[in-house]
Amino acid sequence: MSQQANYIGRRKTSTARLYIEPGKGEFLVNNRKLEEYFTDQAKINVASEPLEVTELKGKYDIKVTVRGGGTTGQAGAIQLALARALDNENEEVHSLLKKKGLLTRDDRMVERKKYGQPKARKKFQFSKR
Repeated sequence: MSQQANYIGRRKTSTARLYIEPGKGEFLVNNRKLEEYFTDQAKINVASEPLEVTELKGKYDIKVTVRGGGTTGQAGAIQLALARALDNENEEVHSLLKKKGLLTRDDRMVERKKYGQPKARKKFQFSKR
């Protein structure tokens, strides 16, 4: 595809908008290199996993704008957006991405805190006397 395409991925409270076009492999997150944005190697691996699985590293220029949540949620949002983008660009990689579970939105969210409790599920210590 010669046009620049736009894809969205979400995880927890993070939203990633990803732009992809054929290029030399530049990966920018919020106008910074992927390695500069995520200091933890595990999060870099999570965000770039769809490229590793499909063996398309270095074939696309990727620009991501990510907002909300923490670094874990942002890495997961980038992973989903990238998987969707690669799936749409190359039809033959769909089965690889699907097998690894990269096209599925992880819909787990933080449970809200309830009144009369210190946390979402934790209760105050019971005292008999």
